[in-house]
Order: sequence, then C-alpha cells, then structure tokens
Amino acid sequence: MKISKKRLAHIVFESDDRASRTFDLVLLVLIFASVIVAILDSVAHLRADYGALFYQLELLFTFLFTLEYLLRVWLTSRTMKYVSSFYGIVDLLAILPVYLSFLVANVQLLTVVRSLRLLRVIRILKLGRYLAEADFIRRSLKASMAKIQIFLFTVLTVVLIMGTMMYLVEGPESGFTSIPKGMYWAIVTMTTVGFGDITPVTTLGQFMASLIMLLGYAIIAVPTGIVSSEMAKMKSADHHASTRTCTHCGKDGLDPSDHFCRECGNSLD
Repeated sequence: MKISKKRLAHIVFESDDRASRTFDLVLLVLIFASVIVAILDSVAHLRADYGALFYQLELLFTFLFTLEYLLRVWLTSRTMKYVSSFYGIVDLLAILPVYLSFLVANVQLLTVVRSLRLLRVIRILKLGRYLAEADFIRRSLKASMAKIQIFLFTVLTVVLIMGTMMYLVEGPESGFTSIPKGMYWAIVTMTTVGFGDITPVTTLGQFMASLIMLLGYAIIAVPTGIVSSEMAKMKSADHHASTRTCTHCGKDGLDPSDHFCRECGNSLD
C-alpha cells in the first residue's frame, strides 16, 4: 500500500494514532538497545568476548538511525531549521560518532548521546500530563531568570570578597596560594560540599569559615523560594502545554483547537 508524504510525515512527527505510536515505540526500543550496547561495550571483559557482536549491532543501529534522520530531513519543509534545531543536532550526533570511528579510535563511545533523543519519543507514552508539568517548570524557571541572575551576581560578589580575605588571612602556607584558590574554597564551603583539600588553620580564618558555612544554608534556600514563587503565579494562570506537532514544519506545542500552524500556516485538519 502506497503511503503519501503527508501521511508519512504524520507518522514520523506525531503520536496520536496507532501507526505513529508504533513508529515511536520501535524508535524508543532501538534507542534503549543502542545505549545498552554502548555501555556494555565499554566493559573490558565483555568487549573481549562479544566485541564483534557489539560492533555489528552498532553498525545496524547506525544504519537505522541514519535512515530515520534522512527521513526527517526529507519530510520537513524547513530543512535547515530542523538540522540546526536541538533535536536535529542530537539526531545527527546519534549517528556521527560511528562514522567518525572509522577515522578516530574510541569515538564510538560517544553514542550514549542517543539517550537525549528520549526527550522527544517520550510522547509515545502519552504522558501529556507530565509533559505539561515539564513545560510548567520551564516557564517558571524562565520567569525567574532575572531574579536568579541578580542572586548569582550577589553570590559571586560574596565569593570574591571571602576568597580575597582568606588569601590575605591564611596565605600560601595554608594552601590559599592565590585569590582564585580562595574563591574555589569559598564556593566549596558555601555549597556545603567541603572537600577538605584546603582548610583554614588560623583562628580568624576558622571564624570566617564558620560564617560562610552558615551563609551557605541561607543561600541554598533563596533560588528555591524564587522559583516556587513563580511556580505559584504560573499555577494560577492554569496554562497547560500541548504535544500537538505540525507535520509540515515540525512546530511543537500547538493548541488542540488550532486549525492552522502558527509557524508555517499549514492546515492541521
């Protein structure tokens, strides 16, 4: 049975009928399998025993993903937009490492980048609720960006001041050989990581370290409060994301009530 280009585009880009869900499901299985093969191939004794099988499977996966990539390029009306988009770059990176492996050794290990493709095919699970929440979080973070930037600038100022003071108080004898080294210590201490590779030994230095430790707990809570506030505002708007996609140009997030694509004007009915 002959399939039109429009119908094929619907199968590849959408996930609202049996054929398109089957396509995404097969693609999802191939992605999982290729990532597992790449992981197993990194284990020395498994590569010694099954290296030839892993290599053959990787060639098979690469061939299938190459066909899928070329299919997407052919079906979309805006080729360069797809090729330069996030998912277009990820799709290319999914096949490029194996081709480069013919020229450079061990580049095939980069095929784990295929796991990023799961961000798209997660639509086959029909988890519109979770995708809507993901968009909700993204919009909340975007709305919080200005406040977070001011917050990060303030933190950077504190780190610079504390790093400089520790450099002057402790000096190279305690490991604070430069201001950047002191700033590194301040970041590690403020974030409560505490590697312990550099520690103050003087009384004044230990007092300053105690202050920055206490300050760290307060600083960690600030961005959480900023984002939570924006999430509360977004929640009151009750806006939900849509998984509808234009099969002509690949535009995502179209409203279910749209009859035409807001990007290219193609009919969605």
